[in-house]
Amino acid sequence: MNMKTIIKSLVIAAAAFSGAACTANYLEINSNPYGVTDDEMSRDGYNVRAALVGMANGVISPDVNTAQFTECLLGGTQGGYLADANATSFTNTISNFNPTDNWTNVFMKSSWIIPTIYSNYRMLHQVTDDPVILAVGDIIKVAAMHRVTDAYGPIPYSQIGQNGEINVPYDSQEDVYKQMFEELDAAIAALTPNRTNFFSSSADVIYGGSVEKWIKLANSLKLRLAMRIVYADQDLAREMAESAVKHEVGVMTSNDDNAMFSAWGTNGNTLRVSVRYNMLEGYETSGDSHVAADIVCFMNGYNDPRRPSYFTKSMWEGYDYVGLRRGIIIPEATTAHKFCGPVIDVNDPAYWMNAAEVAFLKAEAVAVFGFDMGTDARTAYEEGIRLSFDQYGAGDCASYIADNTSVPQLYTDPSGSNTYTGTISTITIAWDDAASVEEKQERIITQKWIANWLLGNEAWADFRRTGYPRLLPATEDGNKSTDRTLSTTWARRVEYPDDEAISNSQNYQQALVLLDGPDAMATRLWFDCKPGNPTYSR
Repeated sequence: MNMKTIIKSLVIAAAAFSGAACTANYLEINSNPYGVTDDEMSRDGYNVRAALVGMANGVISPDVNTAQFTECLLGGTQGGYLADANATSFTNTISNFNPTDNWTNVFMKSSWIIPTIYSNYRMLHQVTDDPVILAVGDIIKVAAMHRVTDAYGPIPYSQIGQNGEINVPYDSQEDVYKQMFEELDAAIAALTPNRTNFFSSSADVIYGGSVEKWIKLANSLKLRLAMRIVYADQDLAREMAESAVKHEVGVMTSNDDNAMFSAWGTNGNTLRVSVRYNMLEGYETSGDSHVAADIVCFMNGYNDPRRPSYFTKSMWEGYDYVGLRRGIIIPEATTAHKFCGPVIDVNDPAYWMNAAEVAFLKAEAVAVFGFDMGTDARTAYEEGIRLSFDQYGAGDCASYIADNTSVPQLYTDPSGSNTYTGTISTITIAWDDAASVEEKQERIITQKWIANWLLGNEAWADFRRTGYPRLLPATEDGNKSTDRTLSTTWARRVEYPDDEAISNSQNYQQALVLLDGPDAMATRLWFDCKPGNPTYSR
């Protein structure tokens, strides 16, 4: 069996569901997400390859239904990148703040996330004692599971069963983060003596077996998680951030270091399939998800040359690029499908993390918190823009970096229904050493958001943590909940799966104590504690 066939067999199950309705029952589908038999597992090293590739499937899923919920309908909308566009099926949505359980249970209940990660993690520990391979497994686990805690808050983590069983006690989000730091530190320590080595490229669909690049990813994840908790525990954040950057291998500095997953099934990139669900003939910008008005307004206002790499042209006369507003009563398809869609080719990778994000993390750490990142804020900020321009082939960025007058565009809805008359933001591009700390943070996070295109869950976490980028509010009618504050704060979390209150009752009740609030979308997570967060003053 050749390596291409091996890897393809691990993700082929995803393709089987690429045409299914996005409201599939995740407790019943995909009972064998690995797509291989026990006999196949025993073949010449195949078990190690299967386990690592299987774990990688748990970060951004090759299963279309899972990816649609986590990346498009949750992270994509709450992060300001995508807007729901299916008026027929999407009557209860996260963006309308009235989601049903099958919209919000996916990170915890889809067989493609926690069971996939932990079953393969268990298998990895059964078939090898190679510290390099096991360390890579730990890094992948953190890359996947920090997205789960960032969605719910307290989650089962330290006591999750070997096959991903979650009917166990929850850990506080603080404890989850501390354990993740310990796991990353241990992985880095195990990998560093082997930094110049390579392991089997067939087992590594991210870096082709490069140990050094896995160390860079682990340190970069440490930096990401450190900045996530900076308002909750600044001392720990400083320790983790500075140790990541000062490590002998360090963090990502080049687009060659970017962590990308591209081991897709027969239908290619699952995000492409997801956004193109129910695309009308003759309306070929997108289907179930279109580009959000927020990101288009910023990039139009900045005359950003990355737009052709991000957005299809709209079908509205006189509007090259115009996004669909989030949190509205979704218009009929012949209207909704005229707005820009995301540009995603069949074989495009899904990014887990990129070097541009790392540069912006360093810029914020220096400018806002005074951490020692081995650079100054301006240099890191401008490097983040340059790396993003290079990543998307957008040409020279000198004039963009120097632009100190352009501001985000006002939003006019070509259909006339959902125009926003307010100013979204007045933040400009060019670095200003004399600006306030708050303005510096907004400038950094705004450019980081643009550079992290389609990493919606990361953008959502930043928005909750800092209040930036500034996003359009939901419309009055678009907020279908009884909580009117959600129109401007957007979701601070998603609710736990409904059956946790029954099947895991005692532990669920303890989770609410750890959450320190009701199981509601408006309850703030541990890291969501910035004093004066501008989201709450709008």
